[in-house]
Amino acid sequence: MPMEMNRRQFIAMSGVVVPGTVLAGLGARAVLGAVADAAGGAGGAPWHQRIKRIGQLNFNERDPLELDVEAWADYWASLKVDAVLVSVTGIIAFYPTEVPFHRRSQFLGNKDLFGACTAAAKKRGMRVIARTSPDLNWEDAVKAHPEWFMRDESGGFLAHGEDPRLFQTCTFSPYFTEHMPAIMREVQAAYDVDGIFTNGWPAFGSLPMCYCDACRKLAKPMTPEYWDQYTERVADLWKLYDGIAKEKKPDSLFFANMGGGIHATPNLKRLAGVCEWFNCDNQGRGGEGTPIWGASQQGRVATAIMKGRTVTNVTGAWSTCGAVRWRNVAKSRPEAEIWMDQTAASGMTIWYHWLGGQKGLGEDRRWQKIGRRYMEWLARHDLHFERVRSVANVGVVMGQRSHLFYTPPGEGGMAQFVDGLYYALIEGRFMFDFVHEDDLGPESVGRYSALLLPNIAWLSDAQCAQLRDYVAAGGSLMASFETAMFDEKGRRRANSGLADLFGIDSVGEVAPPKGNGFYARIEGAHEILRGFEDTNWIPGGGYRLPVKAQGPLVLSVVPAHTAYPPELSYPPVDRTDEPAVVARESGRSRLLYFTGDVERAAWRSGHTDLSRLLQNSVAWLTGGSRPVTVEGDGVIECFAWETPPGFAVHLLNYTNPNLHKGWLRRHYPVGEQRVRMILPSGRGVARVELLRAERTVAFRQEGATVDFTIPAVEDYEVAALYA
Repeated sequence: MPMEMNRRQFIAMSGVVVPGTVLAGLGARAVLGAVADAAGGAGGAPWHQRIKRIGQLNFNERDPLELDVEAWADYWASLKVDAVLVSVTGIIAFYPTEVPFHRRSQFLGNKDLFGACTAAAKKRGMRVIARTSPDLNWEDAVKAHPEWFMRDESGGFLAHGEDPRLFQTCTFSPYFTEHMPAIMREVQAAYDVDGIFTNGWPAFGSLPMCYCDACRKLAKPMTPEYWDQYTERVADLWKLYDGIAKEKKPDSLFFANMGGGIHATPNLKRLAGVCEWFNCDNQGRGGEGTPIWGASQQGRVATAIMKGRTVTNVTGAWSTCGAVRWRNVAKSRPEAEIWMDQTAASGMTIWYHWLGGQKGLGEDRRWQKIGRRYMEWLARHDLHFERVRSVANVGVVMGQRSHLFYTPPGEGGMAQFVDGLYYALIEGRFMFDFVHEDDLGPESVGRYSALLLPNIAWLSDAQCAQLRDYVAAGGSLMASFETAMFDEKGRRRANSGLADLFGIDSVGEVAPPKGNGFYARIEGAHEILRGFEDTNWIPGGGYRLPVKAQGPLVLSVVPAHTAYPPELSYPPVDRTDEPAVVARESGRSRLLYFTGDVERAAWRSGHTDLSRLLQNSVAWLTGGSRPVTVEGDGVIECFAWETPPGFAVHLLNYTNPNLHKGWLRRHYPVGEQRVRMILPSGRGVARVELLRAERTVAFRQEGATVDFTIPAVEDYEVAALYA
């Protein structure tokens, strides 16, 4: 029987995520009351902190001729959206602008598409957010204002890849401090808008590489020093634009398009200090081989940063990025649904999106029914998607610096370390959150039984000290490979910055595979080795950092050796005293260090032994304690939240042949899922309702433990526990 948890332990474990409210020390019901008040407006929360659904039709240049404005507004009203994005843009103007170099649509004539759509939305009670696009402008602007644009090292302007008539603007130029504010103020003066949004900025994927006169005065591109300067510029512009938005209405706001998750270009922790609304432009699965859980992973990143403030995720109804694009044809219904499922489950608000009118609302109308069906269901259950706090006891540290600046040896970048661990946590059905590397204080990490560091190579001395404090307070820690081998500037240490915690010393350069990766020999019994009873060897990884450590060996290194020809496929030695893993206990803390790239190797190989090893390790670190246990067949990602009515357990069914490649053709339902949840002491459950099935199920409560069974899950199920 799982250990009961009192209210204080539950609050400490889960954390409080009510913006602008100090709830420390309040009882759970008082917390719920404060959140319910805020959700209803009694706590003074502005409208943008209470939104449930967002809609957007991204205009194309011909839409002034072809878009049926009333049909557009009726559709979004039928989805019960709280706000719509209407294109002001910066490349093509959809209103009669007077700002120089804000080119009007050639089809605009004497029309005002932006104004007409704004009026139609307002008539139906929807908020209007003005969508701008500051990332590109035309060749005539380059000739008149060369200082606005990015340049390469030779001084040439950077053309847009798909249309050479457009050129990339520079974040450090007056384009962002003069031209864009002029557009924003013009729109606010003429129209009743509630917010301003920038698309395509800040940059996605990687930091911009610009050699214009302004940027030549900055630190070298792609360095930590430049990253700091870039982050501060983004934060300053964010504050400038938000101030402009509030010139007309105090409850208006500015927000930007923050795609990329851990790979976002500004420092997310710093940006969280200035933004009230974090939008994830994560519209669907991208390139080949992208796993299905992209929206969930993005949600874990964004909710960790925003701590209860608004997070939205764009679900593109169109055929999102891949080897071939069709921007005006709908993606499959199951693919669109699973993306919205993940958005809702991970704590984000759904932003449903289509591109261009093409005669009315589009030649392909399938997307409309998909969106209406989903949003109508969501609206029936709004209260259960309001979050008080996450119910999770494991934290995964996300290292933005390592993702931006560190290149691990061998094939496969930092993303694969995260994906390998993520997949293992899904398979093990653990309840986990992400934690930013700059947010490691006790108020953030003290709620977790264990923190996991998937090769977080760049860590400062201060961050290492915070992790030591976490362990000293009783927290458990797992790290791998080159974790903390570099400081925050990328300077390599002689030994890991956490070497004293794990009791290790680095004794050599990173060792590569040699046809085979290295093996791990089982040297003694340990809980992390459950399920490996009939073998002496298991995979160790591809690359490893040789270390020495005191204490008994659990897994030793069998060095990598030839794979072909088979006659030579044997190790030079079959036993060493070099550890493949170091397992220690210190007071209440448990510590695990893997010398190899175990998460990346798990992802690249798909080997079940490595996933099992990671799952066993997390179970050992947490002492087997789980706030929520879900048992049953299938690949299921789990979330659990405390909500105003009680609690909500979300199950996402990824059991599908297209889990890793290709869009979902249909959903593959799984059968019974047995759920056990440990409540704070003194809490009871009145009923359990399945929101997708829209029916109640029987439950049993003994003490703090509640048990119930979900009969089946098609793509997504939410069990709402009324407490």
